[in-house]
Amino acid sequence: MAAQKTGELEPRPFEVASAGVRLAGEEVGEGPPIVLLHGLTATRRYVLHGSLTLARGGYRLISYDARGHGESSPAPEDGGYGYQELVRDLGAVLAERCPGERAVLCGHSMGCHTAAAYALDHADQVAALVLEGPVTLGIPATDEVLAGWDRLADGLERDGVEGFMEAYEAGLSVDPSWRETALRITRERMERHRHPEAVARALREVPRSLPFEGLTELETLDVPALVVASYDEADPGHPYAMAEAWAERLPSARLVSEEPGKSPLAWQGGRLSRVIAEFLEEPQVRVRLG
Repeated sequence: MAAQKTGELEPRPFEVASAGVRLAGEEVGEGPPIVLLHGLTATRRYVLHGSLTLARGGYRLISYDARGHGESSPAPEDGGYGYQELVRDLGAVLAERCPGERAVLCGHSMGCHTAAAYALDHADQVAALVLEGPVTLGIPATDEVLAGWDRLADGLERDGVEGFMEAYEAGLSVDPSWRETALRITRERMERHRHPEAVARALREVPRSLPFEGLTELETLDVPALVVASYDEADPGHPYAMAEAWAERLPSARLVSEEPGKSPLAWQGGRLSRVIAEFLEEPQVRVRLG
């Protein structure tokens, strides 16, 4: 894989239209495409956290803000934020930015679910999956979980970022040593949204949507996959056991994580990128990248 020169690493902004929504994104680098999909409350920056390691290594990073998030426009009145819409948006980005190519889909949390849901219907179009922090078993969320998301939405609607952070801190259950970091990262993410009212709506709708019906569906997804887990002390919102369950069901997956007591691998853009680069050099992935 040819390394990219510094001058070739300038981000190239783009917009993609999808079902009445304008998706704002950017590309950097040249080579096989890697599409980055962020989590709920986040923006496109918060998948690899600004790392250009993969772009320097000869890959093309394609990232975009999900509908209603970051710089992308909100869903229209007759639209929404469920996984059906998110998968449709991903399809629109793939069709416009890398038509005819097999892409690597790299997603965190909501983005992880979106990537898996797309691949279940389009496995032949996907070179590989990087699935960070899955949080669903493919069954409806409990009333307690939904109430937690609703409190965050209420806070955001009531008092913007400050209201959201108040609700988030009240429900935060991380180990005390990680509390300050979790609060700082979350505030940084929330301050990047142009349409907080749209994010509040997404906070209510995404957790009530399912990307697939039960983990048994994952057993049919024979695409090379790297599942990225985090230990619960720092990131209980993305349970380690959930990532283990996904890795066990996916036919061609392996599980990676940080060492116990260390910062979550999903938070370390540079280190995560190097782990992904090693995964993409494995023969089963190289043959699909072409």
